Amino acid sequence: MTHHDLLPPDQRLDIDRVRSLLTTTEFGQDLHYLVQTTSTMDDARRLAEEGAPHGTVVVADEQTAGRGTKGRIWVSPPGQSIHTTLIVRPSIEELKRLSIISPVATTDAVRQITPLQPTIKWPNDVQMEHRKMGGILIEADWSEGQPSYALIGIGLNVNFDPAPWATQIDRPATSLMIELGERQQREPVFAALLNAFEQRYRQAGSTELHETWISRLNTLNKEVTVTLATGETIDGRAVGVDDAGALIVNTADGDRRAFIAGEVTLREATDPS
Repeated sequence: MTHHDLLPPDQRLDIDRVRSLLTTTEFGQDLHYLVQTTSTMDDARRLAEEGAPHGTVVVADEQTAGRGTKGRIWVSPPGQSIHTTLIVRPSIEELKRLSIISPVATTDAVRQITPLQPTIKWPNDVQMEHRKMGGILIEADWSEGQPSYALIGIGLNVNFDPAPWATQIDRPATSLMIELGERQQREPVFAALLNAFEQRYRQAGSTELHETWISRLNTLNKEVTVTLATGETIDGRAVGVDDAGALIVNTADGDRRAFIAGEVTLREATDPS
């Protein structure tokens, strides 16, 4: 990996300030900060394999090989956004709900710190008016039929200007700075994210979590194209979700099918991308 000049100290995330804003008992209590890394997912996996406890968090100011879903790159110029991975050691029930907990907590954080009201494009994009502000990547490791750990990678555009990166980004993007018209401090947003995540994780399986998630989903009652991992595409109308986070689609050929988050890419019929 090619090292360029690292981010100047005055532009780095102030980890002491983040710690002072945490109200958590688990998430971020063990906090690993890197100025530059390939991917916080890789760092977190290594820590999890070494036995890092539930609630361990890795955050970096810059990723040189950030990953999005389906192997896409996640553009992460230095010091502009939040690039973090949370390590959880979940039950099967908690694991099934990570795709609900994670986007709800991410939208909670933005809603608490700013006047913005971001929504969730099922399963894992955080959006403002159909422009992507953040994304979530969940990977789990199993042993003997039980989850041994899961990694939740969260990218949130804070002071990111997508214009110079337009050729590398496959869909319209935005950031807190663009939506609010001025640069934002990252520390309160990051602390709010960890605080919200811990709160929502404790609500796994609750009606409150599920209803909040549904109220923020912008995918329901829309015409969608579902692309399976196999490449098969299915057209239909997204009519609902179930309590494990699957999307229920009335397909064009008259079936009703449920799709779980890990297997599909979703395009709205109106989506120019």
